Amino acid sequence: MNLAPYGAIAGIAFQGLVMIALIVRVLLRPHRDPASRLAWIVVIVVLPFVGIAAYILFGEVNIGRRRVARLREVLAAMPEFPQPLPGDEANLTVDLSSRYAHLFRVGQSITGFEPVGGNRARLLADSNAAIEAIVTDIDAAEDHVHLLFYIWLPDNNGCRVVEALKRAAARGVTCRALADDLGSRTMIRSKHWKDMREAGVKLAAALPIGNPLLRPLRGRIDLRNHRKIVVIDSRITYCGSQNCADPEFLVKKNFAPWVDIMARFEGPVAAQNQHLFAADWMASVDEDLDPMLTRPVAAPQPGFPAQVIGTGPTFRFSAMPEVFESLIFQADRELVITTPYYVPNDSMQDAICAAAYRGVAVTMIVPTRNDSRVVAAASRSYYQGLLTAGVELYEYPDGLLHAKTLTIDGEVTLIGSANMDRRSFELNYENNILVCDAPFTSAVQQRQQSYLSRSQAVTADKVANWTVPRRLWNNAVAVLGPLL
Repeated sequence: MNLAPYGAIAGIAFQGLVMIALIVRVLLRPHRDPASRLAWIVVIVVLPFVGIAAYILFGEVNIGRRRVARLREVLAAMPEFPQPLPGDEANLTVDLSSRYAHLFRVGQSITGFEPVGGNRARLLADSNAAIEAIVTDIDAAEDHVHLLFYIWLPDNNGCRVVEALKRAAARGVTCRALADDLGSRTMIRSKHWKDMREAGVKLAAALPIGNPLLRPLRGRIDLRNHRKIVVIDSRITYCGSQNCADPEFLVKKNFAPWVDIMARFEGPVAAQNQHLFAADWMASVDEDLDPMLTRPVAAPQPGFPAQVIGTGPTFRFSAMPEVFESLIFQADRELVITTPYYVPNDSMQDAICAAAYRGVAVTMIVPTRNDSRVVAAASRSYYQGLLTAGVELYEYPDGLLHAKTLTIDGEVTLIGSANMDRRSFELNYENNILVCDAPFTSAVQQRQQSYLSRSQAVTADKVANWTVPRRLWNNAVAVLGPLL
């Protein structure tokens, strides 16, 4: 008796049951918009084998139950933001009656940090200047150095930071360095990592991958810690788009130089970045940093208000888009955005277009060449809508413009690691600092203007003249956006 037909029928039935189970799961998953649900259902039904595998690997925002439980345990046990030193209360306090107070309330609802005054900041000239300043501050550190990077390469700049940490550890400074296990894999697996550990630097890999074949069973491999944080003695911190690497970025040299922006902050906002780093560190390492987090915060002189905003897959869903959109809707006269990756959700695209429609001078600068062909195509599918609304759109041709900045009305700046794409919205851990200060915003605007002066305008005629195959490619790739 030939049992082959029965085996085939059983196989088809099993596949059908798996498809039905996944479709039910797609429909029941929280925080998924209807377009995303529909896209996944179509992929699972039309391409069953590919669709099932894709959903198992990339369908859900999941870093693993144990990691989620560990992080929530750490966050629940962390002390509240400490009190100021006696006499510094006035400098630390922020007047929340201003027209921008609600922006800080959005940030506070995410990470829990209130805006703090008494801050100062300066932009570093370029990537090399940022590394130079970081090394100088590490060499001057007296108590501790905390460092977290998504990408840390064993190149010239990466090794300069390695040597600075080794020097600091040798003179008794406590040094902790956390690097993403995927983005910094070449550094973590290099002799420099071993040398740092032997020199007394405390090291950890964020979101370790382990066995890549078994990793999908414990959570998505592409959910990463994308933050860039340096904290020195709880009084100096750095925030921006800068990874710990040369601007030539040899791992993707065809798109170099990487054009980044980094700011050096002094003041109480450093203590907030310290809390963010500590949460990531204690979720990865069995070490209690709470005693450090309870030290009084120094605010010895007046300064501008600022607030750290940390987001990620274990924070409130849609937190990062809420921050961006709140800022966009606040703009009254001028809105300038730089982002290397623009793959928005519908509400963000609509918010930017609405700003232009109501008369705000909206300028967006994105790179001409992107290190991801898929992202580049998806980004360009949104150009026509932006241009129709009156957004002035520019492409930067001299390398990959990697700066992530947003300024409104010459008074407010958001700077940090988050891109305007679904990966930063839902998948990656990000850190940004919100600043309300005209001089600092002016400095950021001058940097934005320097990008603009070297960029080329994207016109409606240019987009209209794209070939049909190019438009098909752009729009087809954009359809995949909800699958992320």
